[in-house]
Amino acid sequence: MRTAMTAFNSPQEDGRTTVVLLHLQHAFEMLLKSALVQGRAKVFDKKSGRSIGFEAAINQASQLAGLKVTQDEAGTLRAVNALRDDQQHWFNDVSEGLLYLHARAAVTLFDELLFRAFDERLADYLPNRVLPVSTEPPQDLLTLVDREYANIAELLQPGRRARGDARAKIRTLLALEAHLGEDVIVSDSDVDRVEKGIKSSRRRDQVFPKLSPLAADVSGEGLTVKVKIVKQSEALPVRLVRDGTADELDAAAVREVDLQKKFHWSPFELADKLRITRPRATALRTHLGIDSSPDFVHVFEFGSQKHSRYSDNALALMRTALKDQDMDAIWEAHRPGRSGKPRPKCQQPGCARTEAS
Repeated sequence: MRTAMTAFNSPQEDGRTTVVLLHLQHAFEMLLKSALVQGRAKVFDKKSGRSIGFEAAINQASQLAGLKVTQDEAGTLRAVNALRDDQQHWFNDVSEGLLYLHARAAVTLFDELLFRAFDERLADYLPNRVLPVSTEPPQDLLTLVDREYANIAELLQPGRRARGDARAKIRTLLALEAHLGEDVIVSDSDVDRVEKGIKSSRRRDQVFPKLSPLAADVSGEGLTVKVKIVKQSEALPVRLVRDGTADELDAAAVREVDLQKKFHWSPFELADKLRITRPRATALRTHLGIDSSPDFVHVFEFGSQKHSRYSDNALALMRTALKDQDMDAIWEAHRPGRSGKPRPKCQQPGCARTEAS
C-alpha cells in the first residue's frame, strides 16, 4: 500500500496509472490472504499446489468471521482488479477523476479491512502526505462515467481519427462493471458492441445499464476524506441477445459469460468439498432450493447428456448452512429414496420446501 500511494503522488505521468493499480491490487491480495491465514482458512489450492487467486480470496473473505467483506466492498476489490488487468495486459485509458476516486476508495477500504482483521489502522503506518491527494474534490461515480461517455462519443465522431483512444476509454468503463459482478473480463467483442451502441447515439444508461445503480459515498474533508463506492438501487433490466439479431444494440455492453467457469462444481465435488456424503449433499441442496436457482446451478447439455454444475455461491451457501443448522434434521426431512413415505416437516430455517408451501 505504501508503494501504491507513493506512486499515486508521483509527478511522473508515464506508467503511473499502471503502477498505482498494480500495487493497489497486490496490497489487497496480500491483506486478504493474511486475514485468511489468521482465520485458519486455506490459501493454497491442493490441486495446483499454488496460492489461491484474487477472486477466490474475495469469496473466502466474505465468509470469514470477523472480516465479512460485503458485496459493495467486494465490488470495489473486483473493480480495482479489473482495471489493473486491463491496464497491464491491454490498453485502456483511466481518467484522472476515475483513478482518484478508486484509489481513494481503495485507501478507505484497506483501512477498514486492516482494522477488522488485525485491529490496526493504516494511519499507523502511512503519513498523510503519501495518501492520494487531488486538487479537485472526489465526484460522484456516475458523473465521471457520464463525462467519459460523452468524451468517447466525441472521439468517435467522423473525421476525428481517435478510434483507438475511444476504445481505450470504453475498456475502462467495461472494467467498472466488476463493481456489480464476478469474473468480469473485457473482450474485443464487448468493446465492439459498446462502440456500435455509442455510434448509434444510444444513451449511457442503455449501453451501460449495469453501472446505473452505482454511486460514491463521500464523507470527511481534505486528507481525511473517505470514499465508498456503493450500490444504491436496482439496475435497469438487461436482456441477453444473440449476435446478429435486430436488438443487438440494446445489449451493447452485455458480455457473454463463460458459464463453465462460473458453474464448475459437480454434485460429487460439492459433497467431497464439504466432507459430507453425497446423499446428504443432495438433501442439503434440496433444503436450500439450490437446484431451482439459476444463481447456483446450470445444466449443461452435451448431445443427449445433461450435467448439472454448481457455482461458488452454492458451495458457500451450503457451507454456511452446515455451520448454522442441524444437518441431521435436514437429512430426516429431505433424505432421498423415501418416495411415498411420510417425512417429518423440516423445522430448519430457510427451507425451500417449507417456504414454497
